[in-house]
Amino acid sequence: MSGYMPLDAPIFIAGHRGLVGSAIERELRRLGYTRLLTRSRAELDLLSADAVADFFLKEQPKFVVLAAAKVGGILANNTYPADFIRQNLAIQNNVIEASYANGVDRLLFLGSSCIYPKMAPQPMPESCLLTGPLEPTNRAYALAKIAGIEMCWSFNRQYGTKYLAAMPTNLYGPNDNFDLNTSHVLPALMRKTAKAVAEGAPEVEVWGSGTPKRELLYSDDLAEACVYLLNLSEEKYGTLLRDDVPPLINIGTGEDVTIRELAETVARVLGFKGVLRFDPSKPDGTPRKLMDVSLIHGLGWHHRVALEEGIMRTWEAVRSELAS
Repeated sequence: MSGYMPLDAPIFIAGHRGLVGSAIERELRRLGYTRLLTRSRAELDLLSADAVADFFLKEQPKFVVLAAAKVGGILANNTYPADFIRQNLAIQNNVIEASYANGVDRLLFLGSSCIYPKMAPQPMPESCLLTGPLEPTNRAYALAKIAGIEMCWSFNRQYGTKYLAAMPTNLYGPNDNFDLNTSHVLPALMRKTAKAVAEGAPEVEVWGSGTPKRELLYSDDLAEACVYLLNLSEEKYGTLLRDDVPPLINIGTGEDVTIRELAETVARVLGFKGVLRFDPSKPDGTPRKLMDVSLIHGLGWHHRVALEEGIMRTWEAVRSELAS
């Protein structure tokens, strides 16, 4: 069943092999969409403006999901800030410009909750964008994503395009990055815990104090939300594209847990019986990042997968990989 997007519409999913893009591709296929345009990095270099322009000219997508990005956790963001800002700006600039040049109907730009100020009010409404300093450890990435939001807004105002920026909370799922040097908190915890179980280790080290709180959304729930937004009626979609505010919408659960509670849940699901040792010398990051999801709830979408169930699903999908 389709809504605004016809089932035979050509839809380009930029970043279809990542956590977000792969989930969106699965959801679109589940719903019966037949013309999904996907390219690997080897087939299409999104950092090349000429390559992106040629692809759009040839394939003429009518809908675009911009899920491609250079992403990583605290360590990666802190270590490679130049890479994060340069590559993300290039990718989004190239795809948004080519979308405009080729008459794309709707574009969905995926960002992150880290765009909001470090000390933003909790839960964080869309209106708190640019109201305070960012978390220093991922400032470069956040500024690139803020620039993408501004670019969508600017194109809408100047050219009448219909580009929407969706900001998911912390995501997790089967195609996540489980590399300890570059991963986010949940996949890092799963990797460490799986290793401890396999080796019979007595403890698992957890970065930070364990007190920060995080909201986590299963990737399939995000995919449903993204397709839901792209399929909104003209009237509902138009309410998100006002001239006086950015075309921005939060996607999350509206619920959060402490890092300690998260580590305990991972230990329970993976069967780890040892000790969780917290290392307060390691950075905590932002104290709390809870999304205000009243806007998307008002449009009729709610998440469905509870945290423990989502971790179980993820573990089942990656067990053989992580246990090796």
